[in-house]
Amino acid sequence: MSESPVRVLLVDDEIGFLDVLAKRMGKRGYAVTTAGSGAEGIQVLRGNDFDVAVLDLKLEDMDGIEVLQIMKKMVPDLPVIMLTGHGSEQAAREGVKSGAFDYLLKPCALDDLLDKIGEAAAGTASSQNETE
Repeated sequence: MSESPVRVLLVDDEIGFLDVLAKRMGKRGYAVTTAGSGAEGIQVLRGNDFDVAVLDLKLEDMDGIEVLQIMKKMVPDLPVIMLTGHGSEQAAREGVKSGAFDYLLKPCALDDLLDKIGEAAAGTASSQNETE
């Protein structure tokens, strides 16, 4: 029985960062879908199932906290990891209060992000597998 890959939604308006991160995660066996804006992230979430979302706090079109709150209304059990630049830690902590799984400071090491995604996915997987 092969394990299905962790499905990750990446939302960030830094397209270069998004592309590099998606490629690197894809090489490690993650099923990655990207969105270059908050609105696009919400749109993608409407039509797909994800195990974890990684959401940049600073987006050009919408506030990351606002996007987080909409995502949590749409899929209450979806773990969302916030990414934030230096100096925005307070806002990231607000995100955790609004339902984010956790946050990481950008730039973050890929392994740190993957560890956090693994923790978040394991948290949802354990509740889904109780019926098996």
